[in-house]
Amino acid sequence: MDVIPRTRAARWADKEPIAAIVADALHSGPLAQWLVPDATCRQRILTDVAVIWVEHAMFFGDIQITDDLSAAAMGFHRYRSIPPPSNYRSRLADAAGPHARQFELLDQLLTQVRPTEPHYHLAVLAVIPAARQRGIGAAMLTHHESRLDRIDMPSWTETIHGSQDVYRRHGYLPRPALTLLAGPIIAPMRRNPHPTRGSWPDNIARPATVTAPARPQSDAQR
Repeated sequence: MDVIPRTRAARWADKEPIAAIVADALHSGPLAQWLVPDATCRQRILTDVAVIWVEHAMFFGDIQITDDLSAAAMGFHRYRSIPPPSNYRSRLADAAGPHARQFELLDQLLTQVRPTEPHYHLAVLAVIPAARQRGIGAAMLTHHESRLDRIDMPSWTETIHGSQDVYRRHGYLPRPALTLLAGPIIAPMRRNPHPTRGSWPDNIARPATVTAPARPQSDAQR
């Protein structure tokens, strides 16, 4: 049986490894092919663009990664309006070159359908190809949803049409799909919180040899 690596909060020093995880996870998929059709420069461009958003999430959201750097979950705290990344257009142009327009189109389309109510935006759940089919993505979603249930916060995400099953199993419901011109179908999904499930985040991704100390229960929990 596969041992699920521990999930922890990312640090600033993890910025480059996180960007590499995102690029590796996206590289062979239809969205990456639409964003950067040229396979010879796709990995570099995806990584450089991911760095912009990783930095932004460090200031306006949070990032969870596995200890073995096989997966990352990046989200934004959209409890109120947040600005775009600093100097985004010029940085995007530097990172993506002639492909920058594709990234801009995707940003515009997703922004138009994103909820205006306070919510958590799970922008990226990335698992590198070599670590797939081991339950790591599902474990990270479990940890993620328990954190949101604790604060009674809805969640929003976007995935590729045909990849929604794991999200459905974690309470996400499909919203109207978006079709990119000459590209893949994007499937937005929303999850309502379940605050009665527990008071503390579940991190089932712990090494099998480590036993966490029991947390004292309050009178309300007994």
